[in-house]
Amino acid sequence: MMMIRPRLQPIQSFFRPTPLTRSLFTSRPRPRSPPLTFLPNARPLTRTSIPNSSTRTTLTSNQIPRRRFHVRSIPSSAFAHKYPVTTICLRLVLSTVVGLSVLTAAILFHDAFTYSERHVDRVPANPLSLHPRTGGKKNLPILEVNLDSEQVEKQAMKDKPRLVIIGGGWGAVAVIQSLPAEAYNVTLISPSTYFAFTPLLPSACVGTVEARSLVEPLRKLIARVRGHFLLGAAVDLDMAERLVEVEVPKDQGDGTTRCYVPYDKLIIAIGSTSNDHGVKGLEHCFQLKTIPDAQAIRRRIMTNLELASLPTTTPEDRKRLLSFVVCGGGPTGVEFAAELVDMMAEDVLKYYPRVLESEVRVSVVQSRDHILNTYSEKISQYAEKRFARNEVDLITNARVSEVTADKVIVTIKDPNDKNAKPKTLEIDSGFTLWSTGIAMQPFTKRLVEMLPNQYHSKAVEVDSYLRVEGAPKGTVYAMGDAATVHTNLINDLMTLWDKYDKDKDGTINYDEWQEMAASIKKKYPLTGKHIGKMRDIFDQYDKDHDQKLSLNECAELLQNLSSKVTSYPATAQVAAQQGKYLGGMLTKLSKQYKVLRANDMPDLDDEMYYEPFSYRHLGSLAYIGNSAVFDYEGWSLAGGLLAMYAWRSIYWSEQTSMRTRMLLMLDWVKRGIFGRDLSKF
Repeated sequence: MMMIRPRLQPIQSFFRPTPLTRSLFTSRPRPRSPPLTFLPNARPLTRTSIPNSSTRTTLTSNQIPRRRFHVRSIPSSAFAHKYPVTTICLRLVLSTVVGLSVLTAAILFHDAFTYSERHVDRVPANPLSLHPRTGGKKNLPILEVNLDSEQVEKQAMKDKPRLVIIGGGWGAVAVIQSLPAEAYNVTLISPSTYFAFTPLLPSACVGTVEARSLVEPLRKLIARVRGHFLLGAAVDLDMAERLVEVEVPKDQGDGTTRCYVPYDKLIIAIGSTSNDHGVKGLEHCFQLKTIPDAQAIRRRIMTNLELASLPTTTPEDRKRLLSFVVCGGGPTGVEFAAELVDMMAEDVLKYYPRVLESEVRVSVVQSRDHILNTYSEKISQYAEKRFARNEVDLITNARVSEVTADKVIVTIKDPNDKNAKPKTLEIDSGFTLWSTGIAMQPFTKRLVEMLPNQYHSKAVEVDSYLRVEGAPKGTVYAMGDAATVHTNLINDLMTLWDKYDKDKDGTINYDEWQEMAASIKKKYPLTGKHIGKMRDIFDQYDKDHDQKLSLNECAELLQNLSSKVTSYPATAQVAAQQGKYLGGMLTKLSKQYKVLRANDMPDLDDEMYYEPFSYRHLGSLAYIGNSAVFDYEGWSLAGGLLAMYAWRSIYWSEQTSMRTRMLLMLDWVKRGIFGRDLSKF
């Protein structure tokens, strides 16, 4: 029988030796096993034919052939020859030199194209800008031409319609960013030279971010539309001659002077101030609406901490200095309290005497039964639990009755017993923040006094196109905290009745009511969610069930519908959307402006070319002590790393420039690595 011998290749054929491996390992030859012989009656090697451990012969350790290796020491010259130290050092030095050379070349290249010598040709100033003519009711200088009007890039704007924007906040910046470059001759009037990112002001109060990271110069923003900036504050308005009276500072801040700024279209976006609610002693409180407010608060906090750390400070004074009272449980008050607690726990107790830990007290006074009452109930409960864990005193159903230099007097009501006598609580305070409600700015008050049918106590009333009620249509607009959309439908009763009583029978049937309701929803978008079920509303006010609405029944319907409509919240989100809306509407109107001037026609009616403003809520954010909350149309996200980074990402994306984005990111990184800056300037 033919024998089959398997060919076994030597191991050397699979692993080819190298000079280095030869020097490392030397093996003895392994004895070759006898060849396999297959006989005719041999059974195949199956699992059953393999002898078990009881029948097969057991080999001793001496009988098992083994491959033995003799390990030699690795000579140092083997690696030294392949990677010499001098070569490595030369490569490192060469890489460093090349990197520095490239960086230096990039800087020089940047400087060569960004820095230029002073232009030798001076741009002459228009004589009217140096010596403006006087006029108006008060015979003041009229700034028809600006000092920079003769510059080449702005000469084309002379014949454009004049658009004057009062204010430098969210709404004003949104208008500027929404306008095309050469649509209007824009003039921006503001008492400050920068736009401030107000949602992060609580972070600036404790050094989490720097104030410089939250501001963008208004001149940079207005340069995009080739506009002009005027440092000043609007104080009065002459609608007949279309002149804004502006108070501007004199040289070195020595007093002020006044002048007129002419306009074709005027936008009022000056925001609001805090509401005092008739409380005495608010001169002892801090507010948080501007960058100087945040800087003053930061100085006061650091001063209190330093004074409390002195051995000469009495225990009573130390307790008062370390008592911080926040009046108002809205987003501003809650975020400030959360930032303050974080600073105390993470930074202050590391570098200040540990005795301060037991003396620090943060109190939040809220007039409602929950903080963050405009958010969902889940968000409010999470914030309250978070504050309770951080030992923040929450005083709900309470109103501040008086504020003194060293205490806050609070009146607390029992929500379960309306007949119970209110309790009075005195809280020692070394710092008091007032952040409750809004009130009109002085210019807004003056505007309301001038116009008829302006009855709102906190803002000027505008229609759904953001036009000021009572002002000449298409000339004066208002938005943001300074304005509230007027939805008193009863004033339009007779107009609607005459238009939709088509059969002139003195009643409104269901088909006519459907057309009327559609018109109301279009003109007043705020009524949309209250007028959805038209049939149910019609049947509810059809008292005699004759399938018709009489004049009295229709009046009652519109009156009740007006009472259900709530105004837009006074937030940066609303102001930004209104600014974007006005920018789009003015852009569309500017395309028709040349035709109007050529034919000597009056201003266009905004309703003919644009839809009314409709607010779209994009959610609410709040910072709650190293975590955040997010609320959007019934969907809430409270706490956790995801909410925290969502809060940061949204605010980072809403910055007005890449410069502030980079600064803000660096501030967050610095705070994470080095902690907050505890110095005082």
